[in-house]
Amino acid sequence: MALVELYTQYNRVWIPDPEEVWQSAEITTNYKPGDHVLHLQLEDGVELRFPVDPSALPPLRNPDILVGENDLTALSYLHEPAVLHNLRVRFVESKLIYTYSGIILVAINPYKQLPIYGDAIIHAYSGQNMGDIDPHIFAVAEEAYKQMARNNKNQSIIVSGESGAGKTVSARYAMRYFATVSRSSSNAQVEDKVLASNPITEAVGNAKTTRNDNSSRFGKYTEISFDKRYQIIGANMRTYLLEKSRVVFQSENERNYHIFYQLCASAHRPEFKHLKLGSAEEFHYTNMGGNAVIEGVNDGDYMIETQRTFTLLGLKEDFQMDVFRILAAILHLGNVKIAAVSDERSSVSLDDKHLNIFCELLNLESDKIAQWLCHRKIVTTSETVIKPMTKLQALNARDALAKKIYSHLFDFIVERINKALEFSGKQHTFIGVLDIYGFETFDVNSFEQFCINYANEKLQQQFNLHVFKLEQEEYMKENIPWTLIDFYDNQPVIDLIEAKMGILDLLDEECMLPQGTDENWLQKLYNHFLNKNPLFEKPRMSNTSFIIQHFADKVEYKSEGFLEKNRDTVYEVLIEILKNSKFQLCANFFQDNPVLLSPFSSSIKVKPAKTVIKPPNKQFRTTVGNKFCSSLYLLMETLNATTPHYVRCIKPNDQKLPFEFDSKRVVQQLRACGVLETIRISSQSYPSRWTYIEFYSRYSILMSQQELSLNDKKQICKIVLQRLIQDPSQYQFGRTKIFFRAGQVAYLEKLRSDKLRQACVVIQKNIRGWLERKKFLHIRQAAITIQQYYRGQRAVRQTVTARALKEAWAAIVLQKHCRGYLVRRLCQLIRVAALTIQAFTRGFLARKKYRKMLEEHKAVILQKHARAWLARRRFQNVRRFVLNIQLSYRVQRLQKKLEDQTKENHALLERLTTLASSHSNDVETIQKLHLDLEKLATQKKATEEKEKRNRDGYQQRISELENRNVELQKQKEELERKLQETTEEMKDKMDDLTKQLFADVQKEERQRITLEKNFHNQKQDCETQIESLKAEMKTLREENDQLQNHLQEELQSRAGLKMEVAALTNQAKTIPELQKEIELIQSQKMDVEKQLQSQKREMREKMSDVTRQILDSYDFADVRSRYRLSTEDLEHLNEDGELWFAYEGLKKATSRVLENHFQSQKENYEREIDGLSSKVEHLSQEISHLQKLFREENDINDSIRLQVARLTSENMMIPDLKQQLSELQKHKRDLENRLQEETARNKDKMEEMADRLHHNLDEEGTRRKVLQVQNEIYTKEKENLIFVGDDFQMTKAHMEKQQETKSKMWQDEASLIMENTDLEEELDKKDRLIKKLQDQIRILRKSIEKDNDVPVSAVEKEYVGMLQYRKEDEAKIVQNLILDLKPRGVVVNMIPGLPAHILFMCVRYADYLNDDGMLKSFMNMAINGIKQVIKEHVEDFEMMSFWLSNTCHFLNCLKQYSGEEEFMKYNSPQQNKNNLKHFDLSEYRQVLSDLAIRIYHQFIIVMENNIQPMIVPGMLEYESLQGISGLKPTGFRKRSSSIDDTDAYTMTSILQQLSYFYTTMCQNGLDSELLKQAGKQLFYLIGAVTLNSLFLRKDMCSCRKGMQIRCNISYLEEWLKEKNLQNCSAKETLEPLSQAAWLLQVKKTTDDDAKEISERCTSLSAVQIVKILNSYTPIDDFEKRVTPSFVRKVQAMLNNRENSPQLMLDTKYLFQVTFPFTPSPHALEMIQIPSSFKLGFLTRI
Repeated sequence: MALVELYTQYNRVWIPDPEEVWQSAEITTNYKPGDHVLHLQLEDGVELRFPVDPSALPPLRNPDILVGENDLTALSYLHEPAVLHNLRVRFVESKLIYTYSGIILVAINPYKQLPIYGDAIIHAYSGQNMGDIDPHIFAVAEEAYKQMARNNKNQSIIVSGESGAGKTVSARYAMRYFATVSRSSSNAQVEDKVLASNPITEAVGNAKTTRNDNSSRFGKYTEISFDKRYQIIGANMRTYLLEKSRVVFQSENERNYHIFYQLCASAHRPEFKHLKLGSAEEFHYTNMGGNAVIEGVNDGDYMIETQRTFTLLGLKEDFQMDVFRILAAILHLGNVKIAAVSDERSSVSLDDKHLNIFCELLNLESDKIAQWLCHRKIVTTSETVIKPMTKLQALNARDALAKKIYSHLFDFIVERINKALEFSGKQHTFIGVLDIYGFETFDVNSFEQFCINYANEKLQQQFNLHVFKLEQEEYMKENIPWTLIDFYDNQPVIDLIEAKMGILDLLDEECMLPQGTDENWLQKLYNHFLNKNPLFEKPRMSNTSFIIQHFADKVEYKSEGFLEKNRDTVYEVLIEILKNSKFQLCANFFQDNPVLLSPFSSSIKVKPAKTVIKPPNKQFRTTVGNKFCSSLYLLMETLNATTPHYVRCIKPNDQKLPFEFDSKRVVQQLRACGVLETIRISSQSYPSRWTYIEFYSRYSILMSQQELSLNDKKQICKIVLQRLIQDPSQYQFGRTKIFFRAGQVAYLEKLRSDKLRQACVVIQKNIRGWLERKKFLHIRQAAITIQQYYRGQRAVRQTVTARALKEAWAAIVLQKHCRGYLVRRLCQLIRVAALTIQAFTRGFLARKKYRKMLEEHKAVILQKHARAWLARRRFQNVRRFVLNIQLSYRVQRLQKKLEDQTKENHALLERLTTLASSHSNDVETIQKLHLDLEKLATQKKATEEKEKRNRDGYQQRISELENRNVELQKQKEELERKLQETTEEMKDKMDDLTKQLFADVQKEERQRITLEKNFHNQKQDCETQIESLKAEMKTLREENDQLQNHLQEELQSRAGLKMEVAALTNQAKTIPELQKEIELIQSQKMDVEKQLQSQKREMREKMSDVTRQILDSYDFADVRSRYRLSTEDLEHLNEDGELWFAYEGLKKATSRVLENHFQSQKENYEREIDGLSSKVEHLSQEISHLQKLFREENDINDSIRLQVARLTSENMMIPDLKQQLSELQKHKRDLENRLQEETARNKDKMEEMADRLHHNLDEEGTRRKVLQVQNEIYTKEKENLIFVGDDFQMTKAHMEKQQETKSKMWQDEASLIMENTDLEEELDKKDRLIKKLQDQIRILRKSIEKDNDVPVSAVEKEYVGMLQYRKEDEAKIVQNLILDLKPRGVVVNMIPGLPAHILFMCVRYADYLNDDGMLKSFMNMAINGIKQVIKEHVEDFEMMSFWLSNTCHFLNCLKQYSGEEEFMKYNSPQQNKNNLKHFDLSEYRQVLSDLAIRIYHQFIIVMENNIQPMIVPGMLEYESLQGISGLKPTGFRKRSSSIDDTDAYTMTSILQQLSYFYTTMCQNGLDSELLKQAGKQLFYLIGAVTLNSLFLRKDMCSCRKGMQIRCNISYLEEWLKEKNLQNCSAKETLEPLSQAAWLLQVKKTTDDDAKEISERCTSLSAVQIVKILNSYTPIDDFEKRVTPSFVRKVQAMLNNRENSPQLMLDTKYLFQVTFPFTPSPHALEMIQIPSSFKLGFLTRI
C-alpha cells in the first residue's frame, strides 16, 4: 500500500512546533494526491489548515498500540517525532529510563535514585537475551559478556553523552555487573579492586560543573581482563585529555576536582595536621567558583571512602600521604602572592606563608622558587639571559606549574592503579568500558572542546560503519537483495582536522615557532580552508574564531589559548628545581625517562582505515594535540578489534529535575549522539522486521479458514501478505523474517483493528439482541400475569351478590349437620363388628396355642435324647480327628527338616567344587606366568647381544670416519704443496676444492653429533619407561599383598565353615531317626485305614439300633390313652406333624450327617496319606541324590589329595606341610570315632566332607606361597631388566624391537592385574556363598528348635539391635554403606532410612563395648563420609534427597535412643531397652544437625537450579488459554521465545518437575514436614522469579497475561491439593504473584479503583504496585493505558504503607528450616541387612 493512501480521516500526523519540537494532529479530511493543504485538528480541538508539499508530507503518527515500545526500531513509522514521542511516553508516563534503538541503548538520566540496580536485578538479567527483558544497562553488559564467552572475542561498551547525562554512572554499573556475574570464590578480591578504582578516579578526575555535580573531566577506557573461565583476573585503565585548566580556574558555580575539597574537609584529622590545610574557602584554587559545597554531599565521608579504596588496591598509607602532600602543596602554591614591582617586574616575598609550606611539603628551596616564579632564563647560542616577568606572566607560570604537577600526579595515580590491578596469568579475553565525553558546544569553545569533538567525530565514523555493516549482514543472512544505503560519512571533517596540513598539523607547526601566536595560526587556517573547504567557515563578526561543521552541529571555536594549551610548557628552571627535590615522588615526576603513551602493551594488530601521520621522534613535537591523536589512534585500533556495544546517555533537562522531559534538549542530543542516524539508515530500507511466528500469531485473525488449513506457517504468511498488500515492493521474505517498508505494519494494524472492530460489532449486535429479546419476553410474561389477575377480579365482581352469598352459607350449614349424622351412625356399626371379630379371634388363638404347647413338649423330650447321643459321638470323632492332624503335622515337620538339610548339603558341595576349580585355575595362571618370565629372560639376552653388535658396529664406523679424516688431512697437505708450484688459476681451483672437502668433513661431524644426541634422547626415553615399569611392578606387589589378605580372610571364613560342618554332622545324626519316623508314619497310615473301615461298619450298625430302639420305646396306644386322643385327633396329628414321618426324617438326616462326616474324614485322611507318601518318595530321592553327591565329592577329594601330594613334592621349601598333613589325619580319625554310632554310609560322607575342607585350606595356603615365590622370581627378573636398561636402544631398529618386548611385558602385567581382579571377584563370590550358607544353617537351626517337641542343644538367639564390627572395618563400612551406595537400589522395597539405622546399630555396638575411641572414630568417619558423598554429588538431586533423609533419620535415632525422657516417651518398652548406655552424643547430634542444614540448603539449590529455567517460559511466556495471544513487534532485539517455540518449557513441564521432586522425596523417606518446607521454598521461588520477570518485562504487563498467570497459579494450587500439601503455606508464597495478576486484570480508571487496589494488594510494596501500573501495556487498541494521574492517586494512597523500597524479590531467600523429631517405628532387632549392601562382615548380636 502506498504511503499517500494512509493520509485518511482519523489518522494522525506530526507537525513542527516551536516549543515541543513536534506536535500531534488528527486528519479531519481525506488527503488527495496533489493537494497543498492538509485539514488537521490539534489535540486541544483547534482546527488547522496546514500547508504541505505533496512530495514531503508530514510524518505519520504510529498507532497507540506501538507507542512505548522497548525498541524504537519496532515502530512502524521511523522518524524523529516518533522516536521523541516514544521516549517521552516511556520516560514520563512509564518511568522507564532505558530504551533500545537498534544496537544502541538510550539511557535518560532520571535525576533520581531508582531501585533497579540491586544484586537481585543483576541476577535477573544474568543469562538472559537482550530481547527477553526490558532494556537496561545490565542487559548490554550481559550481551557483551555472553558474546565474549560464546565467540572468544573481545568486547567494548562505548558510553557517551553530554556532561550530566549519566555516563560515569552507567559505566560504573556496567563494571559492577561484570564484577558480580564473574565473581569467583577463589579470587574474590580482584572484582572488588576493579570496582575500587572508580571512586579514586572520580575523586581526582571528576568535578562539579554547571551541568553536573559529578562530571568526568577526562576520558577513560577501562579494560577488564578475563581468564579462560571468564572470571575477572585484572584490569587496566587508559585516560584521555585531562582538563588540567580546571586546577587553576573554575567558572561560577563550579568546583575544582573533588579530591581537593575532600582533603580540606578532613584537615582537622590528626594525620593531616602536617599538611597545614584549612577550609576550601581559604584557598584560591578551590574558591574561584564561589560555591565550594555540593548539596547532599559530605566531602569528609567521601575522603574516608577514597582512603578505603586506596587501601583495598594495596596502596598503603605512606603512599597515600605522599599523594596528599602533593595535593596540599598545589593548594598552597595557588595561594602564593605575587606582587608587581613595576610594569615589567614582579616578586614573591620569601616570608610568604604558603610559599614556605609549599617548599616544606615538596622539600624545595624557597628562595629559588621565589626567584624563578618571577624570572625566566633565555638561552641563546652566545649567552644566557635572565629576564624578569610581569605579574601576569608570573601568575601564568605559577598556574602552569600547578597544572603540570597535578597532571603528573594524575598519571602517576592511574599508573599505580593499573599496577595494583595487574595479573600474573595470561589474558584470555577482555571487555573494555569507554567512558568518554560526548559532543560539546558552549558559548565559548576552546582547545578542550575542539579535541572532544574531534574524538566524537572518530567515534561517530566507527559507529556509522558498524551500523552499516550490521545492516548488510542482516540482509545477507536473510537472503534479501542488498541495495546501497546512503549514510552520512564524516571522513571530510576528520581529514580537515587530522590530515596533512590540517588544523592540528598547522597548530603543531605554529607551536614550533618561538614567536608563534594564536593570531598567526588562525590566519593560516583562513588562508588554507576558507572558501576552499565547505566544512570550514569564518564568523561574520569575529576575527579571532573559526567555525567547523561537525556531524552534529556547527561549532564556533575561539582561537585564544590554543597554542598555550597545545604546548603545555613549564619554564625549564622550575622543572630543574623540582627534579632536584628531596621528596622522591615529586622528583620522579620530572625525570627525563620516556613515558609510554599507553600504560599497557596491546597485542591487537589492526590495520587502520586511513593512514595516520605519525610525528617525528623529537621532543618539541610532543604537543598535547599530538599526544591526543596518538592515544585516539590506539583507542580506535582497540575498538575496531572488538565487538562494540553502544550506550547513549541523554540529559532530559538542564534544571536536573526528576522525570522532566525537555524536547528541545533531547532532540539536540539525539541528533548529536547518532540515534537518529541509526533510525534514518534503518528507515531507508525495511525498518520493520517480524519473524514468521510473530506475524502468524499477531495477524492470524486476518487469515481465512482455507489459509489456516495449510500446515506450513511460512507459506501461510506469504499467501496472506500477497493478498493484503498488493505492492510486492513493500515487503520482502527472508529465511526467518519478513521485512516491511515504513508504514506497512501500521497498515496491517489498521486492518487488524478494523477486523476486530467488525467482530466486536457482530458480537455486540447479537448480545444486545439477545438481551432485548429476553427483556421483551419478561415484560410480556408480566403483562399476561397482570391481565389474568385483573380479568379474574373483574369476573368475580360482576357475578357475586348479597343474596347469593346468604344462600350459599345456608346450604353449607345444612350439609354440615347431615354429614355429621351419617358419619356417627357408620362409626357405631363398625365398632360393634370389630368387637365381635376380636372375641372369636382371641378364642381361636388361645385354643391353637394350647394344642401347640402339647406338641412341643413331646418333641423336646425326643430331641433331648437324640442330641445327647449325637454330642457324645461328635466328641469321639473330633478326638480321633485331632490325633490324625497331630500325626500329619509331625510328618510334615520331619519332611521339612530333611529338605532343609538336603539343600544345605547341596550348597556346601557346590561351594567346595567351585573352590577346587578356582584353585586349579590359579595354578595354571602361575605356570603361564613362569613361562612368560622365561621367555622374557631369553628375549633380554637376545637384545643384549644385538646391542653389543650394534655398539661394535658403531665404534667401527667411527674409526672408519677418523681414518678417512686422517687421509683427507694428508691429501690436503699434498694439495698445498702442489698449489705452491701451480699458477694462480690452479691455486683458486684447489682452494675451492679444499673448502668443499672441509664442508664434507664438517657435515659428517654434524651428522655424528646428531646421532649421538638422538642416541642420548632415546636412552633417556628408555630410562623413563623403565621407571614406569618399576612403578607398575610396585602396584603389582601391592595387588599381590591385597590378594594375600583376601586369602587370609578366606581362611578365617573357612574356619567358620568347619564349625558349621561340625554342626551339620550333629544334625546328620537325626537322619536315621527321621527314617524310622517315616516307617512309623506308614504303619500308622495302614492302621488309620483299617480303623476307618471298622468305624464305618460300627456307625451303620449303631444307627440302625438307635432307630429301632426309638421306634420300640414309644407305644402309640399308650400315647393315645394318656392324652385321650381320638382317631380323628390322631389323623389330625398325622396331618399336621406326622410323628412317624418325623422319626423317619430324623433317622435319615442323622444317617446323612454321619455319612458325610465320615466321607469327608476319609477323603482328608486319604489326601494326607497321599501327601505323606509323596513326601516320603521325595525324601528318598533327596537321600539318593545326596549319596550321589557325596560319592562325587569323594572322587574329587581323591584327585585333590593327589594334586596336593604333587605340589608338596615340587615345593620342598615348605617345612611344615607334613606336620599339617599329620594333624589333618589325626582330625580325620577323631571324626571317624565320633561318627561310629551312625550308619556306615553317613559316616563316610561326613568324613569325605571334612577331609575336603581341610585339603582345600591346605591348597589355598600352598597356592599363596607358590604365588609369593613366583612374585619374588618375577621381581628379580624385573630388577635385572632395570639394571641393564642403560644399554637399551642404541639404534632406532633396536629401540623398536625393545619396544615390542616392553609391550609384551605390559601385556603380561595387564593380564596379571586382570587375574588379580578375577581372584578378588571369586573371593567375593565365595564370601557371599559362605554368608548364604550361614543364613541357611541359622534358619535350619531355628526350624529344628521350633519343630522338635524335645528341646535341642542349641539355644534360640534373641537379637538386641546391634551390629558387631571390627575397628579396621570402619573404612569398609563407610565405603560400602555411604560412598558406593546408589539411592535407586535402596529406596525400593526397603524401610526408609535403612543406612541410617545400620549406622546407629554400629554406634550401639561401640557404646556397648564402652570404647570411646572406637565410637569417636566411627562417628567421625561416618560424618566425613556423608560430607564426601555430598561433595562428590553436589548436583545430584536424588543423592541429595537420599542423604538428607538418612541424615535426619540418623539424627532422630541418636535422639530416640539417647535415654532422655523427652524422647523416650515416644518409644515402646522394647525400644527403650536399646538406649545408649555409656556415652552422651549430644555434641554429635549438633554436628549432624548442622550437616543436615547444609545438605538441605544444597538440596534446595539443586532443585532451584533444575526448575528455574522452566519458570519464566512456563509461567509467563507459554500461553495455554486460547485467544489471548499478545505477541507484538519486538524490533531489532528479538525475543528468544519468538524465534522457535518448539522446545519451549510449558506449565506442564513445571508440574512434571514438581511431581518428580515430590515422588523422589517420598521414595527416599523424607519426613513430611521437611517435604512441606521444601515445597514452600520451591513455590516461593516460582512466585519470586515470575514476579521479578514481570517487573522487568513491560510487554508482559497486560490484562490477558494476568489471566494466563492466574490460570497457571490455579494449576499449582490443584497440584498442592492433589499431593495433600495444602497446609505447607506454599499457597501463601504465591500471594504477591496472584495480586499482581489481579492488578493487571482489574479496572484502573476511577478513584474507587485506586482505593480497591490499595486495599487488595497488601502483599505488594508501593514500589512494586507503581511499577506494574507504569508498565501496563495494552495489547489492542480497545484497551486503555493507565494514566499518570491514576498512578499518582494510587501512590498517594500507598504513602503511609511501610514497605521495602526494593523492587525485586530476593530469589535467594531461604525460609528457616526445622528438623522435627520423628521417632522410628522400626525395631532395631528386626532390621535385616540386604546382601546388596556388601556388609557381610557385620554380625547381628
